[in-house]
Amino acid sequence: MASSSLPARPVSRRERPAKPALTREGIVGTAVRLMATEGLGRVTMRRLAHELDTGPASLYVYVRNVAELHGAILDQLLAQAPPPARARQWTVRVERTLLAYAAILFEHPGLARSALTLRPSGEHYFDLIETLLADMAGGGVPADRAAWGVDVLLQLVTATAAEQTTRDESADAPAEQAAQLTALEHAAADRFPHLRALAGEIVSGDGMDRFRWAIQALLAGIAATPRPEASPRRRTGRTHPR
Repeated sequence: MASSSLPARPVSRRERPAKPALTREGIVGTAVRLMATEGLGRVTMRRLAHELDTGPASLYVYVRNVAELHGAILDQLLAQAPPPARARQWTVRVERTLLAYAAILFEHPGLARSALTLRPSGEHYFDLIETLLADMAGGGVPADRAAWGVDVLLQLVTATAAEQTTRDESADAPAEQAAQLTALEHAAADRFPHLRALAGEIVSGDGMDRFRWAIQALLAGIAATPRPEASPRRRTGRTHPR
């Protein structure tokens, strides 16, 4: 006896549920979620488009390129981070703000490495800079020194996070550190007398203690070091002498 069941009727595209409208906030939110589960290396435009059920070209209406996307991810993470506890001493306030920023980068190694070359311009990244500048102003740091100093402080945090997270991902990291200490201890005393004498000190200390010391050392130098007088060659915004 022939079956009375009929084949399923194709569903018209007009009858399918409408896709949520694309927005920059939705794209960035999806990118943050993908990074948390799969790592930043998997957050490509093609992968993101697949997740959002659209074509890669549609994303470029809202995000110009991958670098801008990474900057937006960083800004979103800064927005979600709880503010650090305030302190009476301005140097402690700056340190706590920088450590809170560092915590984000240490948690997301790929983003730490990407941040080395990013030029973030999100409002929450600007909040970070504004907080640092305000605390330095409150501590009596001249405005021109604070303006350059905030860049150096953020470079320290970003470079430290990128370097350390990269090392942490290496299975050979402990052996490499031990080999470095051995090399320092056995350096030729006649050629490297100071290095040989301070071999243990060079690699001593807890990583966080060294990081906090570096922040305080920079702050002391920023507050005490006048900027050089401007010259025509130095008005181009270059970060290296020419």
